[in-house]
Amino acid sequence: MLFQVTMFPTSKGKESVSEDVSKVIDIIDRSGLPYKLTAMSTIIEGEWTRVMDVLNKARKALRRRGHDRIYICITIDDRKAARGRLTGKIASVEKRLGREVNK
Repeated sequence: MLFQVTMFPTSKGKESVSEDVSKVIDIIDRSGLPYKLTAMSTIIEGEWTRVMDVLNKARKALRRRGHDRIYICITIDDRKAARGRLTGKIASVEKRLGREVNK
């Protein structure tokens, strides 16, 4: 399964939330799950329970940092028995184009 996740606090009224987002990414990184960080979201590959456990851990970490409101947006692509899709989907597009694309 692929999970596209955006998670950040909205309760402190700060323009930049990169410090808090860094805490979320640290938890995802330490989970050992394959992921890709982008400017707007993070894509994680894994099974439902494991990924949701990691995301809940990140949510709780933001709560411990004193945030009363957290924005979380999750999009899930659940393809039966598919593995290696984090890079495989890009490779498939590049194969069809006959060239590499900007990643």
